[in-house]
This record gives sequence, structure tokens and C-alpha cells, in this order.
Amino acid sequence: MSGEIFNPNPTVFRSSVKSHPSRHLLAAKKSLWMIEPERSQLDQDVEDLEEEAIDQDEIFGALSFLYWLELSINRWSCIDLIRNIYDPEHPNTLEELHVVSAPQIDIGENRVKVEFTPTIPHCGMSTLIGLSIRVRLIRSLPTRFKLDIVVKPGSHQSELAVNKQLNDKERVAAALENPALVKTVEDCLTGRA
Repeated sequence: MSGEIFNPNPTVFRSSVKSHPSRHLLAAKKSLWMIEPERSQLDQDVEDLEEEAIDQDEIFGALSFLYWLELSINRWSCIDLIRNIYDPEHPNTLEELHVVSAPQIDIGENRVKVEFTPTIPHCGMSTLIGLSIRVRLIRSLPTRFKLDIVVKPGSHQSELAVNKQLNDKERVAAALENPALVKTVEDCLTGRA
């Protein structure tokens, strides 16, 4: 990332909704091994697995719950996933800068479209912001969803070029092979400056 700041004084807004983590976000956090169980708990879990017989109803009940969970994704669960991504230039979230909001998310049967609004029309960080949104959704949503990440029409000078970069699988894959870029995306996702 270069030392140039594209928008040195952005307008910061209050969050439109008090942030309540969705069940999808809570499940995603639990599945990322953020807190490792104690060793004795792991040993106990292994013993429990060895002693119990397989219950078919339990297995099919869990599968139907996972299927229901996958179907229940809506714009509010998506905004919960992306609202706390940080701007690469400022210590503010994308929601605080009005870069993303719930009305800018459209969900179809197997498709999620996120429109984001750069803070200024010549924002050089638009592709990085879009890539951060894409990475968060790829990591959080089921793989059956096709993601379309686009700049809000008329909000950026290079709208078509940015949209092409963000939705080209090969360009995204190449970007995610660049260690410096991946570190910057991780910093946006975690809030580290």
C-alpha cells in the first residue's frame, strides 16, 4: 500500500443499527478455532465418541438443521458479516463511512450481490475494499452462493474497471496469492492498522 491517502477527511456516520452478531457470524467465529478447548476436554470428547453408538435421527436432524441454516441467509446476516470491515485508509468501519448498508445487498436463490459506495469518486482503495468484502463473504457463506461485488453505479470514475477486477475469478485468485495484499485484506477484516 502506498503512502498516498485518497480521502484524508472522510465523513463518519453512526451505525444505522446497533450491531447484533447474527447466528451465522457467531457460528463462523466458533468454527475458526479462536478459542482452543482445554486438553482434558478434548480427551473427554474422544472418550464420549468412543462410547456412544451412532444415532441416525441425530445425524439426519443435524443435516436438516444445516440445510435450514443455509437457506436462512438474508441481507441482515450479510450486512452483519461485512459491516465491521475496516477502511484501508482510516480507523473506521465500512458501515460508519456509509460504504455498505443493508439496502445495498441483494440476495437471490444462489446469488449474493453487494453494492458498495466509495467515499469519493476517485477512491484508489475501491478494489481493496471490494476484495475485502469478497474475502469475508467467501469465508462465511456456503459455497453454493455466487458473489457479485460491484461499485454503486455512478459513484466511481473507474466503475467498470473496478467491477471487472472484483468479479474476475482469475484476477481475484492472483490478488489472493500476493502476500502483501493478503496481509492488507486481513488488516481490513480484523481492524489492525
